[in-house]
Amino acid sequence: MRRLVTPADFDRIFEIYMHETVVPFLGFDPMPRDAFGKVFQPLFESGCFYVYEIDAKVMGFYKAQRHVGRAAHVAYLGTFAVAPEAHGQGIAVAMMQDAIARLRNAGITRVELTVEADNPRAIAFYERLGFVHEGTQRAAYKRATDEGYVDELMYGLLLSR
Repeated sequence: MRRLVTPADFDRIFEIYMHETVVPFLGFDPMPRDAFGKVFQPLFESGCFYVYEIDAKVMGFYKAQRHVGRAAHVAYLGTFAVAPEAHGQGIAVAMMQDAIARLRNAGITRVELTVEADNPRAIAFYERLGFVHEGTQRAAYKRATDEGYVDELMYGLLLSR
């Protein structure tokens, strides 16, 4: 079940976001709980950050934000993660299918996302769902623990109406 994030979700979001298998791919380096507010607060305030619950426990989250103006038919999907203990259970597919269905029902005809070039699991996942690699932002991403930069891959999905 998808719902908007609430402040009460902070600890669970932090737990998933900062897990060693998740944090390398979500845009911020590991940080202590008391510093995580700078990540959580803008997500919460966006009004488009969702958690996905199973049996009343948050098992994943994502942000789906519609563009404005001439690109109002487009939504960007990001900050997508599933709790590590739930990997391989179909939750990511269910979350993505639900998100895409909701976006389509809202009149979205194009979904965009980015993924790090060194995340083959995510790349394969998005491609299985029909996303197409549309471009590469070279050396766009730098983790504090890495010596080099990582390319960011841009993907798009056209939705039929």
